[in-house]
Parts: sequence; structure tokens; C-alpha cells
Amino acid sequence: MLEQIQQKKAKGSETDEELSAMREELITLANAAKEHKLPVIITIDGWSAAGKGSQIAKLIKYMDPRFYNVESIRDANDTERRMPWMHRFWLRLPAKGNFLILDGSWYRDTINGYMKGELDKSEYKQRIEDINTFERQLTDDGYLLIKLFLHIDRDEQERRLKKLMSSEITRWRVNDLDLENNKKYDKYLKCYDKTLTRTNTSFAPWNVIAANDKKSSQYAIMKIVTQSIKAACAAAGQGERYVPAPMFPVTEYAPVTFKMHPVKKLCDVDMDKSLTDEEYAAKLEKYQNMLFELQSRCYQRKIPVVIAYEGWDAGGKGGNIKRVASALDPRGYEVKPIAAPEPSELARHYLWRFWKRLEKDGHFTIFDRTWYGRVMVEPIEHITPAERADMAYREINEFEQQLSRWGAVVIKFWINIDKEEQYRRFKEREDTPSKQWKITDEDWRNREKWDEYEKAVDRMTALTSTDFAPWTIIEGNDKKYARIKALKTICGRLEERLLSSDD
Repeated sequence: MLEQIQQKKAKGSETDEELSAMREELITLANAAKEHKLPVIITIDGWSAAGKGSQIAKLIKYMDPRFYNVESIRDANDTERRMPWMHRFWLRLPAKGNFLILDGSWYRDTINGYMKGELDKSEYKQRIEDINTFERQLTDDGYLLIKLFLHIDRDEQERRLKKLMSSEITRWRVNDLDLENNKKYDKYLKCYDKTLTRTNTSFAPWNVIAANDKKSSQYAIMKIVTQSIKAACAAAGQGERYVPAPMFPVTEYAPVTFKMHPVKKLCDVDMDKSLTDEEYAAKLEKYQNMLFELQSRCYQRKIPVVIAYEGWDAGGKGGNIKRVASALDPRGYEVKPIAAPEPSELARHYLWRFWKRLEKDGHFTIFDRTWYGRVMVEPIEHITPAERADMAYREINEFEQQLSRWGAVVIKFWINIDKEEQYRRFKEREDTPSKQWKITDEDWRNREKWDEYEKAVDRMTALTSTDFAPWTIIEGNDKKYARIKALKTICGRLEERLLSSDD
């Protein structure tokens, strides 16, 4: 791919005039992106000394600084290294109508890690899969992703590096990695070319810029950016999604496939499960003590634990979570109650608010309601179009797989009660002053859609019960039984994970 790029010189005054016109147009287009609520991500990658910083400065010169953010991606810090590797990029997602301009990106992490021997071939291949998944998820959600690679030849790179190093003012801008980039130019060229080819997809194609001449590269960048935003805004105005024209033949994208774990339909679950008070007290002490010890071992080995609770209204999620949390060292867990999304969350990909709530490795993240609202509540309540909600099954499996590959134990509970038990609990809440805050008109309204929700739950569990994140259906008519089953399940999954890490 890179060897096909021919370096060229700027055309002179004609280029200056066109550049000036495109700069003026960019101001208008930025306002149009705001109007159409189009989030734009521009990644500028390329060789060391290719001029990424100066090209970004020229690109944003005439833009409104309130609506863009420039991020320079460097090596992950200690905190970032304790999270999934894509975590820091999810956190940076711009809101609808805003721009994110990246000096380096997820590609910098991957290529440099591979070239420095920090990633083996298998890990590099996995990174490429994660990148394609991430970019597809963003573009499916309406993000405009413009990927630019600044290509310079070895002699031009060497000349620029020497010029930077010759001045005390600019010497600091050259580091050992930059010199290595030039010294092993041919090896880096091969890696860049392989990476760009494998991530040159129909939904996120690469734009390779001949950057030996700074003015011609500035012209090319401005042209690509303005044309892309113009086309994306026009498509958005017609209720369509912009599909960019690729510069090179695209790589056929094959989504990740998943091995599924069997799970029962709710109607087939035996709800006749209960414990006596004596059995409950003994088992509660046993499993809470066991969980406390397992938490300590997970912390020592930096194993993250993600526990997701879903279930019927009045199913007993709160009481169940309380018994789990009370067994844990409070310094090592966080409970994340999930309510309706805030405006800042609605303005981004729906998974953003869950990525940002993850705790670092060695810690427990307990979600009281989860990302599964996307495939249950939202389509039933007509918040999200059915077509977009259907795409979430794959996105959720991809999200949980990335958590699993990070090393997390992902434990998912559906707290199940029957319709009669829910009615009894609703009435109890209404008749008990101290519990009346727990019951709302919305609870009664949701109950009227019981059959619709039951079908949605059965579909959800069938399509998202994977071997790395299986669903556990908790028989919840008896709260004591439900609490013990949850504790026992958590302990069992953690023991299994710790044993596998010993092998």
C-alpha cells in the first residue's frame, strides 16, 4: 500500500487559493457537523517527523476551539495499563457534533508494541481484530472516522530528524523511538503496510498522504477532511449513513464469532427453590467468608471481576448485591447503579458509559443494571430503532469478550421471579410506608408488558450467553435461595479462574 504512494510537490499559487477556500469551508462544515450532531474523529498517524503536529495545527487554525479536542497519544501510563488496552480510547470519544483529532492513535500502541517485542504475533493479530471491531462499532453508531497516514521516505525522515536535533529548541522532540523508526525504516515500512492493509475496511478506509512536501500534504489533508465532512453531513440530512470511497482495495471484514453457552428459557426454570432460615444463615456465612478470601487472591493476581445484575422489577437485585458487597473489602470494589443515561452519555456510543465505569484490574465492578437495557428496555419502549438495537447483541458480545481477554471474570445474573410473586412484592411496597419509594407508576406500566419483556429476555440470554460470559438464571421467588446461589456462583467462577491461572 505505502509503496504505491508517489511523493509530489505543491502546485504553488493555485494550491494556496484552494487551501484558503477549504479553510473557509471547514468553518461552515464544523457548524454543519454540530447541526447534524455528527461526531467526527480524525486520526493522524505516520512516520516519526512526518509532520503530524504541524499538520494538526494547520487543520484546527480556523476551527472553533469549543467544539474540538486534540489528543496526543503516547505510551500508556500506570493507571491505563491496568485497564483494557482500548479503554483509554473509549474514554476520549467526542460527543455528537464535536471533533476529536488524534496525534497518533490505537495504531501507535499496536505497531510500536509489536516492533519493540512487547506484543507477539498472536497479540498483534488480536489487536488488529480489536481495532476493526472498535472502528466498526463507532461507524455503525454514526461516527465519522477519518484515518490519515503521513508517509515520508527514509531520506526525508533522516533530514528532518537531523534538523530537529541540530537546535536546542527542538532537540527534545526527538526520542530514541524516533531514531529507531529511521534506523529500521524497512522493517517499520513492512509493519506499517501490513497493519494498514489489514485495517483498510469499507467502513474505515485509510487515506495515505504523500508528506515529503508539507504544503501538498496539507492540501491533501484539508481536501480529504472537508470532502468527508461535507458528504457525511449531506447523508445525515437525508437520514442515511456516509460510506467513504476507499483509496485502496479494502480488506474483507469478518466479524468475530462466539462459542455460545446453553441457557434455559424463563418458562423452563423451576421456581420452586427455597431455603430454611437455618440453611440460609449457615450458607451465607460459608460463602461470604469464601468470597472474602477469593477477593484477596484476585487482588494479589490483579484479576478484574465484573458482575452484572439484571432481573425483573422487585426481583431482589438490591438485596442480592448487598450480600455480595458486604463480603468484600470495601477498598476493592465499586457498585455502579445504572439509571437513564445523562445528556453527555446520550451524546456518545451507548457502551461509553460502561467502559468509563470499569474499575482497574484486581478490583470488582458490580453493575446494578447494565448495557443490556439496549436490547430489552430500549426497543420495547421505542427508544432505539429495532435495527440498531439488534446490532447490539454482537456489540455486547464483543465488549464482554474484550473484558475477558483483559483477564476479567465476567459474571452475569438474571434474577427471575414469577408474575404472581412480583405482584405480591409490588403490593407489599405500596402498603409499607418505608418501602413506598421503591414502587412507581412505571413499575406497574412495565408489568403490563410482562410477556413482551419475557420474550426479550429469552432472546437476550440465548444470543449473549457465551463461553466467556455465560448467563446464570437465579430462581428468585425465595430471596434467601437467590442470594446464596449468586454467592455460590461467584465463588465457583473465581475459583475456576484462579485455578486456570495456576496452570
